[in-house]
Amino acid sequence: MPSPTRPVHLRCNHLVNPLGQHDSAPRLSWQLAAGNRRGAKQTAYRITVATTRHGTADLWDSGVVKSDATHGIVYAGKTLGSRQRAWWRVEVQDELGKTATSAPAYWEMGLLDAADWSAQWIGSELSGGPEASIPSPYLRTVFNVNKPVADARLFVTSLGLYEFSINGQRVGEEQLAPGWTDYAKRVQYQAYDVTALLKSGDNAAGSILGDGWYSGRIGWRARGYYGDRPKLLAQIVVTYRDGSVEIVATDALWKTYFGAIVENDIMAGETHDARRELTGWNQPDYDDGFWTSVTTFPAPAIELSPSIGPLVRATQEIKPIAPPRKQDGWPEPVWIFDLGQNIAGRIRLRVKGKAGQMLKIRYAEILDPKDNSFYTDNLRAARCTDFYILSGDADGETWEPKFTFHGFRYVEISGHQGEMTADAVTGIVLHSDTPRTGDFSCNDELINQLQRNIDWGQRGNFIEVPTDCPQRNERLGWMGDAQVFIRTAAWNRDVQGFFNKWQRDIADAQGKEGQFPAVVPHVDGVPPDGGPAWADAGIICPWTVYLCYGDRALLAQHYDSLKRFIAYLKKKSRNLIRVHPDLGEWQGFGDWLALDGSGKVDGGTPKDLIGTALFAYSTSLAAHIAGVLGEKQDAATFTKLHAQITRAYQKRYVSGDGLVTGLTQTAYVLTLQFDLAPEALRPKLLAELIRDLEQRGNLLTTGFVGASYLPHVLSRFGRIDVAYKLLHQKKWPSWLYAVTQGATTIWERWDGWTPEKGFQDKGMNSFNHYAYGAIGCWLYQVVTGIEIDPAQPGYKHILLAPQPGGELKQARANLNSIHGEIVSAWKLGNGRFEWEIVVPANTTATATFPVPAGAKLAESGKPFRAANLSAVKLAAGRYKFTATWKA
Repeated sequence: MPSPTRPVHLRCNHLVNPLGQHDSAPRLSWQLAAGNRRGAKQTAYRITVATTRHGTADLWDSGVVKSDATHGIVYAGKTLGSRQRAWWRVEVQDELGKTATSAPAYWEMGLLDAADWSAQWIGSELSGGPEASIPSPYLRTVFNVNKPVADARLFVTSLGLYEFSINGQRVGEEQLAPGWTDYAKRVQYQAYDVTALLKSGDNAAGSILGDGWYSGRIGWRARGYYGDRPKLLAQIVVTYRDGSVEIVATDALWKTYFGAIVENDIMAGETHDARRELTGWNQPDYDDGFWTSVTTFPAPAIELSPSIGPLVRATQEIKPIAPPRKQDGWPEPVWIFDLGQNIAGRIRLRVKGKAGQMLKIRYAEILDPKDNSFYTDNLRAARCTDFYILSGDADGETWEPKFTFHGFRYVEISGHQGEMTADAVTGIVLHSDTPRTGDFSCNDELINQLQRNIDWGQRGNFIEVPTDCPQRNERLGWMGDAQVFIRTAAWNRDVQGFFNKWQRDIADAQGKEGQFPAVVPHVDGVPPDGGPAWADAGIICPWTVYLCYGDRALLAQHYDSLKRFIAYLKKKSRNLIRVHPDLGEWQGFGDWLALDGSGKVDGGTPKDLIGTALFAYSTSLAAHIAGVLGEKQDAATFTKLHAQITRAYQKRYVSGDGLVTGLTQTAYVLTLQFDLAPEALRPKLLAELIRDLEQRGNLLTTGFVGASYLPHVLSRFGRIDVAYKLLHQKKWPSWLYAVTQGATTIWERWDGWTPEKGFQDKGMNSFNHYAYGAIGCWLYQVVTGIEIDPAQPGYKHILLAPQPGGELKQARANLNSIHGEIVSAWKLGNGRFEWEIVVPANTTATATFPVPAGAKLAESGKPFRAANLSAVKLAAGRYKFTATWKA
């Protein structure tokens, strides 16, 4: 007998057992485990919510709901108070009439009101300057626990970075906490269950502070953009078994001292003097008699918000691929370690030496092929150097920085006396905790490496916000990069929470007129209106999250913000032409880094063409969003506006001969991608695009804006053959060129280094810059053919339509969607097409077989009847199809 369908992977607001929540009506979700049983689906559910793990449903009982919904079910029970925990289960009934109940899960509320916070902001009396930091303050207090403890929670945040500990044990695994927000408006706090860390009698609580984004360097600015020193806010709430509550909060009674972290900065690096270690400083019996009182600070007029997305974690360790290479030089030799992979993170150092010996540690993404030397010119003004001063421990010493990260593959160490081995260095990979959800592979190893490079580029740049690069003095949340890449990002990793958090940042950064800036969090010196394709991320990203995760709540939460943006675009346009040249205003970044012969860094595609194309696209998305949210009048208004913009676009940019103003690949691509040309003219536009590509020997010229759409336009309009030629192209500019040069991440420029020219402009030449990795979406979506049905988002109904071609004989993709794993894996032979498909429980699919009419179809060795091979309906389950025909 088949086992019942089981509810698993319970989540609240896309998080597993979250603490510190503020949402009074959170969304509850689960997956169904059915062992790939054919047709497995849910027919009803019942959610029960209780105040205790095994208690009755005293908070909410949904009753039996006849529905197959498993995602985004809104809690409709009693209002929860601060620190209250809600335990929930879900019972489901499947198509066989069998029922099963989940294991319990929970969510817990945070400190909902300002009055719940009794803590004060504390820190050191010293402050840093524009170019100099202070040592990291160590802060501590001792408190007594004299009764049996029921539970204890730590609520903590900082302006800057913190690492908190209780009784010598670090709290949490997060790095660079509390994360980056616009500290002039908001700071996130975290909640931790610290019950197990407390003991009877004296207890010690302590924290080390780092400058982080708050008082360190961000972008290309001097230090102290938000403030002059780091500050801590923390309180431990101890609930005793007798029901009494005690609060241990940061206040003027805490003490501070400076220790081994002499300086720290996210971009410059960290200096650690091991001779200054404060051994045992976070233990209750430590003698802090020589420590001084902390300085207290008025509470800033900003919002204390819960974390709604993943924080940064150390997710992998990497060892050097070979022994270090000794390079002689003056005044001493250096040792160069190769991790074999460009990463964002830091190192763990294991060394032995004399007290006072100082090691200088530098980082680089690449070596200069001319002489194999350390190449750091592209770091610009970022020092990217750590210093470690040995204590002289005869057993050796191990050190890892706390408050910095670098973008690097190579590590150079100088100052070491004696030989060094590969064991001295371990690479620590840091990124926002976005678990892997998808992968793609095929019979072409260069393309497989391209896919790995795309994922590594994503990992290296998804550090709190989607940055442009992790190495030079920039590392900002560039909107344009994020919007062209977000769909690929959602294939590779679970980014729902990541982009929920960033959308909150985008709303915080929105200008008074409705404009979105170029970078988020916004930094002065970057345009407050991000311009075409950059500002549009504010609406493209939440729509994409909705498609990929069915996240209707995200659209609802930010709907007013998105409406203001469209209104701003309309107001600032002239005759519905965005960034019209007659306005005399800044027109945006164009088709950034296009190699279209214009000789300009922003390409030759007219910026007002790009602007109006994206104005039309964003307005069409606004219409779709309004429809999803039931805002019928707004939907009609946006639909009408979109039609008006389209007519204005056609009048200004599209000729009756099928030519598009600018005559660039990107101009044709945008016009076709967004359906901005009259339907009768589209074949002519396609012909012009193909002509340009073929005249260049199947080399693309598109920049950031056009490159992400180019392969989709070609495959959509029937020229999959040309799309594959571009995919397989190994000359630059192409996706595989960097792979042939040994790249392990995506480059910022198509020609970051070439044998003919060497390195590109050192002022802008990152070797870890994910934007061109947007081709990854096409690999999943077109090559293996996994696509979303917009009418049933979140892969509730899956469209499967692979398009084999080029030199590929087989390809495989898997995606762990919100409903479970989806698989599309095909092999193509002489008159034979094999296709393995997995449709997760509680979903359906429509499969289109890329085979000739009349092909014979079998499934798991048995004949399979299908009236139409372009629309085969599939229920949940695993399938192994074989189609054969006379070759």
